[in-house]
Amino acid sequence: DPATGEIVTPTLPVGHVPAPRAKINADPVGKRADPVRTAVDAYAAGHPELVLSTAAFVDVVTSQLDDAGINYLSVTGRAKSVTSFAIKATRVRADGEPLYADPLTDITDQLGLRVITYLHEDVAAVADLLADEYVVLDDRDMGQETASEGRFGYASRHLLVATGPADVGSPGHAALSGRAAQVQIRTVLQHAWAEFEHDVRYKGVIPQEHASDLDRRFTLAAGLLELADREFSAIRDRLQQTLADQPRDADAQEQDPRIAPPDLATFLGSRFADAGWSRIDHYEWMSGLLLELGITSLDELAGLLSSLDADGIDSRMGYRYPAGAVRRLDDALLAVYGSRYIGLHGNSHREPLLLTRLDKLRGAEPDPSSP
Repeated sequence: DPATGEIVTPTLPVGHVPAPRAKINADPVGKRADPVRTAVDAYAAGHPELVLSTAAFVDVVTSQLDDAGINYLSVTGRAKSVTSFAIKATRVRADGEPLYADPLTDITDQLGLRVITYLHEDVAAVADLLADEYVVLDDRDMGQETASEGRFGYASRHLLVATGPADVGSPGHAALSGRAAQVQIRTVLQHAWAEFEHDVRYKGVIPQEHASDLDRRFTLAAGLLELADREFSAIRDRLQQTLADQPRDADAQEQDPRIAPPDLATFLGSRFADAGWSRIDHYEWMSGLLLELGITSLDELAGLLSSLDADGIDSRMGYRYPAGAVRRLDDALLAVYGSRYIGLHGNSHREPLLLTRLDKLRGAEPDPSSP
């Protein structure tokens, strides 16, 4: 009391009841107010499932490439790490606005695949195959974009694919589980440049005074590798034209009743001159299937194929991508032998797939159980 100096205990006015003090929000910018934090938490929670989906999609795409007979070096995949997702989700534009308004939807490389081929033509073949199997949401040829600016540099085909309602029940739909996937397709030379360039720049080991010179060297290397890619394609084209003239190894055939895989590759290269090369192990596998059918010489195989309407088979299959040489022979044998071909031991892992293909072929070629 100011007048008396006594200490007075304060009291509540009449009619007021004590109540607990409201809690102070220790995190005024909490999860509800921070979409980035919410998105990162949700991504972290679903990351184990994303890892499984990535592995499953790698298997599906590998199987589709093998079925198409397209030559490739490798198919790999990765699920974007939680840390990488969080860093990308926090990026902002020049005006300070978030680059990704909805990170879970707008960041499209959460599930990524990379297909490495030997030749540039096979990059297009893989892209065409994926366009046939999936819904393509985006397709960017980074090498073409760089070239249109009059420069040499990063070159890769980037596809964003997903499945549609018509794909329900397909292996791809089951693997993606409603997600989109970014697929990068590049040649082995393009891959070497991209990996080395990324590794150097990511580590930040380029001194500022050397940056312009190293940029020039990277550009020069990219130009040389593009030239090398063209030369590899020219080599393949030249070999395709001369394969029919290559001598056959008679001694090796006497020791092994199968048609030697190199001889089979040579034969198919001349028989299906417009088809791309297939993987080496595919020729070996096909040689085994031919042995199961009792075909042990190229003369026998040539006689069999000469009686077929190859154009009719191609029309019924409706290839929307350059099918490899082994795939072309595979469909020819399926047209001739039908259920007997499907029942071969070497085909036991893909009977449902062959049955689906046989449905396409029926009506174009006879389907006897034996020739």
